[in-house]
Amino acid sequence: MNTLADLTQACTIIIWIASAFHAAINFGQYLYAGYLSNRPTVSRRFMPKPGTKEYDELENNPDLAFLKTITAQFQALLGVSLIKGLSRHATNEIYLGQRDTAEWTTDDEPLAAFERFGKKLVEIGSRITERTNDSKLKNRVGPVKVPYTLLYPNTSDYSREGGLIGKGIPNSISI
Repeated sequence: MNTLADLTQACTIIIWIASAFHAAINFGQYLYAGYLSNRPTVSRRFMPKPGTKEYDELENNPDLAFLKTITAQFQALLGVSLIKGLSRHATNEIYLGQRDTAEWTTDDEPLAAFERFGKKLVEIGSRITERTNDSKLKNRVGPVKVPYTLLYPNTSDYSREGGLIGKGIPNSISI
C-alpha cells in the first residue's frame, strides 16, 4: 500500500466483507437450507446404476429411495438447528447507518458525513422496495413472490427485534 487510494480500497473491502457480504451470505442460510429438500447436508449413497436393486427401488418407490439417500433425521435436525442459529440477528444488533450511542463523536464533519450516509441507505432501501414491487422485474421476487431482502439496509429500524428477520446489514460480523 503506497497511496491513499490503496488504503481506501483496502478499508472498503474490509467493511464490505464484514457487513454487506456477510449479511448476504449468512442471514439467508436458513431460508434456503432450513428446508432439507433444498439442501441435504449429506448424501448417504450414490445415484443407483440401472439394473441394480437400488435402481429398481428408485423406480418403484422414489420416496423411500430418497429417504434412504438424504441426511438421517437426527443429523438433519442438528444441521437445521445450527443453520437457524447462525441465521438469526441478535436483539442488540447495530445496523449499517446506526450507532449504539449518540456520543460516538462530537466532531461536526464526521456527524454530517454519517447523516449523509444514513440518508443514502434510506434511498437504497426505497429503491430496493420499488424494484421488488415492479412486476416487470420478475427476477426480483421469482414465481413464488418472495422478495429478496437480505441486503435491504433496514437502517431506520431501531426496534432491536432479533431473530430470523431476513433483512438488515449489521455493522460487523455477528455469530
